[in-house]
Amino acid sequence: MDIGLFNYWLAIVIIMIGFYGVIARRNLLKQAIALGLFQTGVFLFYVTMGVYRSPDGVPGIAPVWTDAAKTGPFDNPLPHVLMLTAIVVSVSTLAVAVAIIVNIQRKYGTIEEDEILEADRLSGDR
Repeated sequence: MDIGLFNYWLAIVIIMIGFYGVIARRNLLKQAIALGLFQTGVFLFYVTMGVYRSPDGVPGIAPVWTDAAKTGPFDNPLPHVLMLTAIVVSVSTLAVAVAIIVNIQRKYGTIEEDEILEADRLSGDR
């Protein structure tokens, strides 16, 4: 089964849904979740770029030392390794964002951006 460019289109759709969520939503938690979705689309895009398929349709194999006689196209491991690091950073960023959102909820009693801005405007805090 040849999926062609399906992963690329799927990554673009996921990125755009996440981007829309960050831009259009005013709820801070929804924005943080949308940012995570955006990052997931970027991960899919980079991992898909690291997979190699030769012109005759032979899929790439992982470049590990399993069989010395096995030759052929190899997948590029660098995007996969970089995305493992990016996933750790993404999870950490999301955890810090949720912790900050919890503190904002405690201070303002809401996580809606408009209500927080209005409360700051009325109280004179900047």
